[in-house]
Amino acid sequence: MNASIMPFAVFFASIFTGNILLTNYLGMCSFLSVSKELKTSVGLGVAVIFVMATTTPLNYLVYHFVLLPFNLEYLRFIVFIIVIAAFVQLTEMTIERYSEGLYQSLGIFLPLITVNCAILGVSLFMVIRQYTFFTSFLFGLGSGIGWCIAIIAMAGIRQKLKHSQIPPGLEGPGIALVIAGFMAMAFMGFSGMIALS
Repeated sequence: MNASIMPFAVFFASIFTGNILLTNYLGMCSFLSVSKELKTSVGLGVAVIFVMATTTPLNYLVYHFVLLPFNLEYLRFIVFIIVIAAFVQLTEMTIERYSEGLYQSLGIFLPLITVNCAILGVSLFMVIRQYTFFTSFLFGLGSGIGWCIAIIAMAGIRQKLKHSQIPPGLEGPGIALVIAGFMAMAFMGFSGMIALS
């Protein structure tokens, strides 16, 4: 693949064909819990985009300019989580200052972005796939956008389902998992267009 096209192919693939949530099932806990309300889902989705787009290139720099030169790559899990936690704290303080309502509605799930496995997974995939700095940034941004699209779509569907007859055995998390499965199959329709390598 052409080197100039590759980063943008990774960007679009991370949104659609390699959606971190719907193909790797990373970040499902907050996805299922917060997607009950559209406004909350949008707020959390934007926060996840910000954290992923910021921490992935930062973790790239830390890994390539601190951990590798000092043969400390075995500490990457801990260091990546520390970088993620610092940016989640910054995001939390910003949301609390400028949108008290959103801060209250996100509740415990905002600080839990720190341990959202999707965010850590993106940083680890960036290392495993040996992306460049720019590709890592686009991969983080695209993965955040893909996660945001998925949670907003789920919230919209779940709000429509409030006015629908659902079999008693499927109410709550059951129907949410069924919807997530159908969404994953829908995103599989993009397979073959762009693939992450």
